[in-house]
Amino acid sequence: MKALVSVLSMILMLILPLSAVHAEQRDEPVYVYINLWQNKLYLKTEAGEELASYKIAPGAVDTPSPVGSFQINQKALNWGGGFGSRWLGINVEWGTYGIHGTNRPEFIGRYVSHGCFRMKNRDIEKLYPQVKVGTKVIIDGPIMGHERLTYRILVPGSRGALVKLVQNRLKAAGYYHGRVNGQFDKQTERAVYRFQKSEGLPVTGQIGLEDMLYLGIVE
Repeated sequence: MKALVSVLSMILMLILPLSAVHAEQRDEPVYVYINLWQNKLYLKTEAGEELASYKIAPGAVDTPSPVGSFQINQKALNWGGGFGSRWLGINVEWGTYGIHGTNRPEFIGRYVSHGCFRMKNRDIEKLYPQVKVGTKVIIDGPIMGHERLTYRILVPGSRGALVKLVQNRLKAAGYYHGRVNGQFDKQTERAVYRFQKSEGLPVTGQIGLEDMLYLGIVE
């Protein structure tokens, strides 16, 4: 009987597609890596193996995509319209961002979105089942959100990774005591005033080039 079971196991191994065998054996966690310089999204294992790569369309100059380390916090089917056939939400503190399909595939590869990451529907449909809620998402790109920009002026109401970086620097220097959440709110504005007054900078309540140079954000 044991011999029969062994023979059957060998036959199944021979007739099953190799991809099916590998899929069953693969238990490694995966993560999403997005490179904004390349406009590409990669699915990788924690060991560094690249499983897939896709072209994307990230945020435009005035509506940059977030940069940093996040997680998938939502999955949804058939959003339709400009969001295509699949949605993978990302837990960005300062707004609603996600990886999704599109009804304008000709724009893939260009900086055209409002900050989300557009993919061709056929590509997001391949990625969707491989990504779970809680999957790590690492977004790597220019500090200013776009490769053509050397700096941005931040004002009350501004949001994004650059605001979060400023909050971090102000907190480390003892000027800011609120949440580092990428939102230029009243508490952040008061911290900016304290920082500028204490360091002898023009007191504007905004973050401009001189302030970023002083904080070591740009050179």
